[in-house]
Amino acid sequence: MSKVTDPIADFLTRVRNGIMAKHRIVEIPASNLKRSMTEILYDQGYIYRYKFEDTANNQGVIKIALKYHPVTKEAAITKLKRISKPGLRQYTKADRIPRVLNGLGIAIVSTSQGVMTDKQAREENLGGEILCTVY
Repeated sequence: MSKVTDPIADFLTRVRNGIMAKHRIVEIPASNLKRSMTEILYDQGYIYRYKFEDTANNQGVIKIALKYHPVTKEAAITKLKRISKPGLRQYTKADRIPRVLNGLGIAIVSTSQGVMTDKQAREENLGGEILCTVY
């Protein structure tokens, strides 16, 4: 088992791969940051449901049920993009947080008050690290 150097990119890649393979459920090793990101994706309607499960090694696992359109079978998530990378962190002030697809998508921002969407960060006037964009 290899050590993941960028757990957020791993999280996004697992979800992306699950969508491309039309899987119903994706399993991801848990962390507090990934739990927060999962809750944001659920609250914004990008995933159907999620469940946190404990494992023997105390890390735990997040099971995410992906959301697809009932007729066209298209995924609710069309694009997941990592913005801030370990080699190049992207921090921004509240008034400079980019709008994703003119407000149709979301950016997940890590602030001093926790992980939140770009809209919440703007409302609370908080800047932070832009983790990724989703639409």
